[in-house]
Amino acid sequence: MKRFTYMTILLCCALATRAQQIIPVTIVVPAGSKLILQVYAKGVQAYRCTQDPKNSTHYLWTFQEPKALLFSDSSFSKKIGKHYLSATKSPTWTLTDGSTVSGVKLQQAAAPDGSIPWLLLKAVPQSANGSLTPVTYIQRLFTRGGTAPANADAAQKGKLLEVSYTAEYLFYQ
Repeated sequence: MKRFTYMTILLCCALATRAQQIIPVTIVVPAGSKLILQVYAKGVQAYRCTQDPKNSTHYLWTFQEPKALLFSDSSFSKKIGKHYLSATKSPTWTLTDGSTVSGVKLQQAAAPDGSIPWLLLKAVPQSANGSLTPVTYIQRLFTRGGTAPANADAAQKGKLLEVSYTAEYLFYQ
């Protein structure tokens, strides 16, 4: 029995070490930060086709906003909040307990599969009570999708495009 317990502990340590290794050092939270909440987002990244200010013959997809629901589990079965841009154009998370936090991007790292980047954000609490009130840092990790197409043209100018994505948001104190 002891042997099984020791092997289980070693396996868990190995898996935890592996998980830490895949997060780029540029977006690791500062030492001493404590994970207080992990949520799973499912939604869209919205882009608008605009004319390139540097080359009027070129068009590109310009990020507009995220629109996602937040869930307590990776199967997206229990909704606990939403993710959006605030009136001041800050990325914001609001939970069903009424707490809200916005973020300011500190660093980003390319997603391993070409999805939207992984991020480290400095938290700006927007509420006096609730789960998000003590948050100091936010990470966006394990993204899938959400990337705008590489090309746009004049026929698409002004059009809005919503690209599906999922991500994990980790909130630290």
